[in-house]
Amino acid sequence: MRPALLTREVSEGLRRNVTMTVAMVLTTAVTLMSVGAGLLVLRTIDDISALYTDRLEIQVALTADVSGSDPDCTGPTCASLQAALQAAPGVGAVSFESQDEAYTRFRELFAGQSVADVARPQSLPATLRVTLTDQEAGAAAATAAVEGRPGVRGVIDQRDVVGTLFDFLDGVRNVAFALAVVQALAAVLLISNTVQVSAFTRRTEVGVMRLVGATRWTTQLPFLVEAAIAGALGGALAGTGLVAAKYAVVDDLLAAIGQAGVVPPVRLGDVLVVSALLVPAGAVVAGITGYATLRAYVKV
Repeated sequence: MRPALLTREVSEGLRRNVTMTVAMVLTTAVTLMSVGAGLLVLRTIDDISALYTDRLEIQVALTADVSGSDPDCTGPTCASLQAALQAAPGVGAVSFESQDEAYTRFRELFAGQSVADVARPQSLPATLRVTLTDQEAGAAAATAAVEGRPGVRGVIDQRDVVGTLFDFLDGVRNVAFALAVVQALAAVLLISNTVQVSAFTRRTEVGVMRLVGATRWTTQLPFLVEAAIAGALGGALAGTGLVAAKYAVVDDLLAAIGQAGVVPPVRLGDVLVVSALLVPAGAVVAGITGYATLRAYVKV
């Protein structure tokens, strides 16, 4: 088909079914925006994992008698525990936090809350803080080196605490993708209906084209291009929405915790890469859906 004729057919098709085309663009945009948000959540989870990998510690809380009688870990019980941890494979460094230091940290964490005034240094245990060079092997080795020994109140693996955060983020990602799947189904059905309506409104001219020898591919091409254009517009709108959401919503929500280094910010580069991928994705999905519809339901 000549480019001029194809352009005319496509423009006429989009103009005739403008309301359904707009609906298809908007539905595709919402669907792809959900997919893009899910991809960005996945990237954020990876960034959080990388951020906390080097920060996670094993904390060995000491019993009350050792905590109260040994403020600098020079006693035999505390010193032997510290030596055992330092000798464990995968352990980087072992530092001692006394009751007074633990109390100071506690008041900083809970400043302005009533619990900060109720707690006393004697109620907080002294702690051996273990940094790891190997998160898996080091954690297991450090725990095995001191667990059950005299003077040990308990062993806390910070990975268990962070794991709860990761589980929550995984749930958010799964919900985003589940909504995207439902919306994708709605978008596919709408694209299919739009192609069928467009073919029906031009059934006479398509019939004339077939009578004069036009191939089936020649008569189908305008409908496929219309669907691909609508899909690409939906992808572009979705990408624009992701960029706008970053500046208008996400950056404000993450501003405080992002500055504190708790959660890494959503990078503009990641948003732009995902946005760029949504445009061809929308065009391809719409084109494939249009082709399948024409082959299965429309005889043009």
